[in-house]
Amino acid sequence: MNKYTEQQRLSAVNRFMHLDAGIVKDLNEIVALVAEICQTPVALVTLLDKDTQWFKASVGTEIECTPRSVAFCNLTIQQSDVNIINDLSADPLHCNNPLVTGKPYVRFYAGAPLITKDGFAIGSLCVIGMKPGELKAHQQKALQVMAKQVVNLIELNWSLNTLAKQRAKEQEHAAAIGESELKLKAIFDSSNDTHILAGRNFEVLAFNRSAAGFVKNAYGHKLTEGDNLLNFTEPGILPQFKKYFNIALTGRSIKREWLLMQGTPFACWKVTTFLPVRNSIGDVIGVALNSTDITHHKKQEAYINIQNEALNRIAIIQSHELRRPVASLLGIMDLIKMENINFSYFDMMELTVNELDEKIRSIVKDSENTLHGRHLAVVA
Repeated sequence: MNKYTEQQRLSAVNRFMHLDAGIVKDLNEIVALVAEICQTPVALVTLLDKDTQWFKASVGTEIECTPRSVAFCNLTIQQSDVNIINDLSADPLHCNNPLVTGKPYVRFYAGAPLITKDGFAIGSLCVIGMKPGELKAHQQKALQVMAKQVVNLIELNWSLNTLAKQRAKEQEHAAAIGESELKLKAIFDSSNDTHILAGRNFEVLAFNRSAAGFVKNAYGHKLTEGDNLLNFTEPGILPQFKKYFNIALTGRSIKREWLLMQGTPFACWKVTTFLPVRNSIGDVIGVALNSTDITHHKKQEAYINIQNEALNRIAIIQSHELRRPVASLLGIMDLIKMENINFSYFDMMELTVNELDEKIRSIVKDSENTLHGRHLAVVA
């Protein structure tokens, strides 16, 4: 037997405390056979935990357990051979045992240890008589052989239960993963953005519904896993596409705007982010391409640029065309002053012309501020 601590032995015992009904039936058949072979009224399969000796199968008694302190099997689990005590009342270690001095007045005991495959003695297969006795060689051999069969049965029972529990956990885990994947796929496919996961050699590993629709509409190709991205990348952007893809493979994220399918009904602006994808140990195993359609934004930008150009022309007109006659009036006013020409409405005319000049300056300044603000909006 292997050397072990009592705590390790108790852990081994605990593995076999709960046996299936089918295994218990088989064990009861074994103890009945052993009792017949050994010609004893009682036969037991016992397990010894910290404080109790449990009878997991029995014939000749209705008792389910005894305190471990009175168990004859305490010595049996300390050896590998059959432990035989011909007369318990004459044995100095057991003569004062309550089971010997009182009911049921046990006199004979023989037990073979139950030793697991990893070397733990967890209990015994034993026979008990109410008068002194002995076991012949073939009876001792039968007891040892049947003890091994008891161990085989209870270990099989434990293994099957362990596998069943593990299988149940795996199924539960698989179900949880499946549910999580369904939720992620629902989110993934509900996005209007196109998402494609590609391996290091441009092979498609995964994609969402938007990506499949875009490739189908733009290139007439049904996107499938294993496709090569380069087969449906426009020749005009192919060098740049390879460049940014390879940059992502070095571990850097990068973003690029480009006009796709120019000159077709499907022409659109896309901003694509190339993101490195790493495995559990940090190695880059592929690239995630996430593309957002910015066509509407680009059209708004172009429209605002046209408006800005119109405002700029208006500002020029306001600055030069409107102020030119006012400047002429101001010059005439200066000439009148120089000629010392005086008439009653001069001051009023001068005030009116100056107010008009200030008003035009204010309009020009407001136009310039509006133009600047719209330019910032486009940049943003």
